[in-house]
Amino acid sequence: MQKIKILLLCITIVTTVPAAGEYQPVTEKMLDSTPAKDWLGYRGNRAGWGYSSLRQVNTRNILTLSLAWTWSIDIGSNQTTPLIHDGILYIANPGGTIQALDARSGDLVWEYRRKPPTDYAGPAGAHTRNLAILNNSLFTSTADGHLVALDARTGGVLWDVVTGDYRQAIQTTGPVVAKGKVFTGRSCLAYLPGGCYILANDAKTGKELWRRYVIPRPGESGDDTWGGLPFEKRRHVGAWGWGSFDPDLNMLYWGTSVPAPSNEVLRGTVNANILYTNSTLALDPDSGRIIWYFQHLPRDNWDLDHVFERILVDSPVRPDSKEVWVSNPQVNPGSKRKLVTGIPGKTGIVWTLDRETGEFLWARQTVQQNVISAIEPEIGKVNVNVDVIPDTIDDDYGLVCPAHAGGKNWPPGAYSPQTNAIYMPLQNTCMDMEIATREPTPAQVYAINFNDKIAPGAKGLGILQAISVESGKTLWKYEQRAGMFSVLTTGGGLVFAGDSDRRFRAFDAANGNILWETILQGPVTGTPVSYAVDETQYVAVTAGGGDQLSGTYNTLVGLPTPRGSNMLYVFALPGNIALRDQRLPERSLNMMDPQAPTPSYTLAQSERGSEAYSRLCVQCHGPEMTGGFTSPALMGDLFMSRWVGLPALRLFNTIWMNMPLQAPRSLDRQTVADILAYWYELHGYKSGENELASDPTYLETIRIQPSP
Repeated sequence: MQKIKILLLCITIVTTVPAAGEYQPVTEKMLDSTPAKDWLGYRGNRAGWGYSSLRQVNTRNILTLSLAWTWSIDIGSNQTTPLIHDGILYIANPGGTIQALDARSGDLVWEYRRKPPTDYAGPAGAHTRNLAILNNSLFTSTADGHLVALDARTGGVLWDVVTGDYRQAIQTTGPVVAKGKVFTGRSCLAYLPGGCYILANDAKTGKELWRRYVIPRPGESGDDTWGGLPFEKRRHVGAWGWGSFDPDLNMLYWGTSVPAPSNEVLRGTVNANILYTNSTLALDPDSGRIIWYFQHLPRDNWDLDHVFERILVDSPVRPDSKEVWVSNPQVNPGSKRKLVTGIPGKTGIVWTLDRETGEFLWARQTVQQNVISAIEPEIGKVNVNVDVIPDTIDDDYGLVCPAHAGGKNWPPGAYSPQTNAIYMPLQNTCMDMEIATREPTPAQVYAINFNDKIAPGAKGLGILQAISVESGKTLWKYEQRAGMFSVLTTGGGLVFAGDSDRRFRAFDAANGNILWETILQGPVTGTPVSYAVDETQYVAVTAGGGDQLSGTYNTLVGLPTPRGSNMLYVFALPGNIALRDQRLPERSLNMMDPQAPTPSYTLAQSERGSEAYSRLCVQCHGPEMTGGFTSPALMGDLFMSRWVGLPALRLFNTIWMNMPLQAPRSLDRQTVADILAYWYELHGYKSGENELASDPTYLETIRIQPSP
């Protein structure tokens, strides 16, 4: 029986809400052809491109890209992707909190904060990679096994349904929306027989419509590929990545993961292909029926998941024999095909298939790999390398490439229609694998010691590689010491990518030249996006790390991994930042409240505030709050046009929650009150006998305004 819980496990806080009549509902047509100003899903569109057609920021002016605003998000594993619609930026915090922010300024519109069950034993900062949206509903999957629909205008809960036992199934990548349905995948723990599933729920009600398990049930097609292993011992295979959707073919494309334990001798499937592990599934979105499948890596012995993005492109196919490893001889060179392409798995192999039929077209390697020895050209059947599969429990694996951290992992690549190329974040890794036990328990999951290392002869760990969709040729390749993370392409001819060493860069999509670079406060583990409000283009990304992958990468190359805070950074061209502020609804001096209580502070408190400001704030906001190179003034006409008449609590909370940039939320409330007292002194208020209190009730009564 399906369980529906509404408002039992959540708290919704509403502050400033746009008028409901101004909100433009998101239609299926908009999801098919995303408006340039919006970013409506994990990869911008449902074809998995990771591309924004905006071009205000381009190769000619990128050097001047500047910080527009920031927002501190909760601690935990940061892998999130903002969703932007109608001038509102929606972001999933680690731990499941959802916030709606003014996309021009970062001002909080509303917040949904979820309270986990009392017996929840998962990580407090569990990550949610993305949100989804349709009509007025914003969808999120939660760490405690729920799918929730929020009102995108207010944050109120529309419905909340249970999608699985959170003690057995984990949802890390958020939903995909198509045809009035919300699709989610998940990973199941190793002790759950029968593996995991892809789920479809009705977008209006939350009702479950179908459930597709990725391990065949007894008697289903594929059941005979498990080497006679009893069904109750078939474990762990899931679909924890993100799906793509083709509305013309009415097909949903989803990738699957690995079995447990890793070694086939331990799990009892010697020489068995074990469907549907490491496969692309083309599903009927109306029923969950498998229309076709393609298995990229049978007999997985190495934890090399194939759950990553599937990129849907219509393109001529002309494989270059000098760089493409294997191509189908039946392909007519130059013929235009409907493709599903990209690097779907940890092997780092580019696979290009006909997305209508699943026909194999071509494949090429990008990083060192020795788990696949050959691919049969006519049908794409994979032959694994038996030399890296132990015959017995006592045998060695030897050197295996890539490592289980992946030649590619969950950080998504991107596609640009301008170059007809994919841009992939890759890593040079290998591993010295060891079987950890002779009698594995489900709690040991893979029962393997992986021992990841840098690939022999590699110049560094991270790679960003541009590859032609048509030919498979490398257009350019950038290598570095640190690990490479998620990618965004834009109509301005740019490729944005972050890394595990805090760098966020813009590359020239045509040649790979670095055109712009900034250093953030932690590993750039969020997925970059671009959007526009009031004719201003923004580029947004989160940083902070807290995830396992950035720590693994930095350990391999001897780099420190900063931990602690997570931050959303939003950039724009400097002239447009100023124009943006001028376009905000102006607050004039006639909005001052003459009846508001006069703020009280002591001279000693103001002096403490001046000292704290000089130590923590002056570098960005300038002397006496008059503005600096990177941050705006906290006084003057422009500041007052936004703040005059508002409660002092708004400015207090902005400072307390977001400053200083290098360590947000590190200031105690007394220090913030002292800085606010200094602000009042600079604005002509006389000191008195009582200090300015940090009490929210008091701060709500006094106003941000010049001395009368």
